[in-house]
Amino acid sequence: MKFVTIKGVAVPTIGLGTWALSGRQCIESVRTALELGYRHIDTADMYGNEREIGTAIREARFDRTQLFITTKVPPGKLHAAAAKRCAEESLKRLGTDYVDLLLVHWPNSQIPLAETLGAFAELHASGKARHIGVSNFPVALLREAVETHHADLFCNQVEYHPYLSQRAVLAAVRRYGMMLTAYAPIAKGRVPRDANLAAIGRKYGKTAAQLTLRWLIEQDGVVAIPKASSRAHLAANLDIFDFALTPEDRAAIDAMGGDDRLRNFGAARWDPA
Repeated sequence: MKFVTIKGVAVPTIGLGTWALSGRQCIESVRTALELGYRHIDTADMYGNEREIGTAIREARFDRTQLFITTKVPPGKLHAAAAKRCAEESLKRLGTDYVDLLLVHWPNSQIPLAETLGAFAELHASGKARHIGVSNFPVALLREAVETHHADLFCNQVEYHPYLSQRAVLAAVRRYGMMLTAYAPIAKGRVPRDANLAAIGRKYGKTAAQLTLRWLIEQDGVVAIPKASSRAHLAANLDIFDFALTPEDRAAIDAMGGDDRLRNFGAARWDPA
């Protein structure tokens, strides 16, 4: 496993995205992931699977201190009291005293950002969230959080894949010493169907999905959280640490992301590159 170090903390570059995993399938997928070497698990209150993830960790008899667990507070629960209550309920469902990273899942213009960030800072100070961050924040909101409200943010989690350039967001998170977590890294199944990516991948003996994950984690401060449920796909997503892209292939993939509109999630546009 490769790690990125943010604010002195080592984070596995490949994590397990768990959106849409539920029930026994979720438990088995997380257990299998842990067996294969995953140490970074991403979930959210909105996913409805925190209890199953906690069960998987207990069933695997896994040392909590070796894991990096992220969860998120949904936009409807960003008032201070609701955010703190939501985080505490997440901890109970996960069966842990703390999460490594607590994120604002989506911004909510109806709730003052300062109020939300204040509640998150309290959760951090109490040890219930080792680090705090945001998700789906364009540059303007990120700037407000850091420069106006002086939030000590660890991460911005955004949709990022070859078809969606996030150059402006990347520049901002690097300026603030933060990590970028790429969700939907294979663009909801579009990447595996891409003939051009498949052709580049064959040069390295890799699939288009593996090539894309490698492209992401070779970028400074970027980690990726592909969703997978089968052992084969879980294992394939980790089989990306034995090659490196040439500058020419990296440039070819970079050039695919010319449209900065959010492709698969949400209604807002991202910042132009």
